Amino acid sequence: MSGPINVKSEIGKLKAVILKRPGKEVENITPDTMPRLLFDDIPYLPIAQKEHDDFARVLKENGTEVLYLDDLVAEALEEEKVRQEFLERMISESGFQTGKTATALKEYLDSLDSLTMVQRIMEGIRKEDVQLKSFDLREASEDSDYPFLMDPMPNLYFTRDPAASIGTGLSINHMTFAARRRESLFMEYIIAHHKRFANQGVHVWRNRNHNTRIEGGDELVLSNHVLAIGVSQRTSAEAIQDIAGSLFENASGYDTVIAIKIPHNHAMMHLDTVFTMINYDQFTVHPAILTKDGQVDSWILHPTKDGISIEHQRDLKQVLKTTLNLDDLDLIPTGNGDPIVAPREQWNDGSNTLAIAPGEVVTYNRNYVSNKILRKHGLKVHEVLSSELSRGRGGPRCMSMPIVREDLNK
Repeated sequence: MSGPINVKSEIGKLKAVILKRPGKEVENITPDTMPRLLFDDIPYLPIAQKEHDDFARVLKENGTEVLYLDDLVAEALEEEKVRQEFLERMISESGFQTGKTATALKEYLDSLDSLTMVQRIMEGIRKEDVQLKSFDLREASEDSDYPFLMDPMPNLYFTRDPAASIGTGLSINHMTFAARRRESLFMEYIIAHHKRFANQGVHVWRNRNHNTRIEGGDELVLSNHVLAIGVSQRTSAEAIQDIAGSLFENASGYDTVIAIKIPHNHAMMHLDTVFTMINYDQFTVHPAILTKDGQVDSWILHPTKDGISIEHQRDLKQVLKTTLNLDDLDLIPTGNGDPIVAPREQWNDGSNTLAIAPGEVVTYNRNYVSNKILRKHGLKVHEVLSSELSRGRGGPRCMSMPIVREDLNK
């Protein structure tokens, strides 16, 4: 391994990861703003933080270095020029390119130390926080009763989505919904300006300056040359073809991209909510994405001298066996495939397993049927607390952005 990013599988021993401990942004959700902020419920923050600390503890006790997103961003803003540029871009992307409100927001945020400033941006800036020196037409707009000038970012504890490590580089993602789009700006500044990553040869396979959408929960690194990406509610076919082209053209080591179509709905928003790799030849899968005979629409992308070849397939098991050179594999059904248990536990992220080593996973404790089945299939399972974290509709894989995994020997 060399360089600050090295992720050439889903299952290599996890050595370093980026997390975001839930903060006040979660308490800034209200029943009226839940749809706008993409939440179905409001987690109770003190318990959510205890549960997240439990998650981080399990990772650390198993040899993983845990880095926190807000610390990394603050450290990336040490240079005054970089800090000012970041502030201007964040305020602009929050809807205030120019004018009195933009000026007032910048004055307020610039008065804070970098870590406090970053955390306040993440939490959301209320109108009452900023003293407008004169009347601003924004106050008379259709949002006049809305309490925030800058929306809170409660989805940030799902660090998987704004950016995704692939090989020795990453994608910094253009996200689907406005509520999450600013999140990837944090990673852009970390990669460009944090001493751990800047000028270290980290390749950005695809940046956030696109109109087509892709999110990290749909990006699964199956081997050192095979990537799977979900065609989902959050990731478009156009974005998959674009990132495949970039990987093929830039000596990434990746020569195969499998695009897997999943239902486009909130319950199955990303591929990793219905399908994860947990061992060399073992995968979790939510039965609802497959037909009774194990079929799902998939497209295999390869580089050619003229561009990209695309082959349509439907037998997921055969596609995985062929691309990963496996004699056989074990598809483990969420909730043991029970028609009541499977959708219930998938809703509570029973399919969203995080492998921390081959055959060793972190899961939510609430999915006891799925966890029992994983153990029956020979997996080592670390259960973490989940009563409040799960209200955000994301599990251990969603809550983690691996940046270093050990390379596999086979």
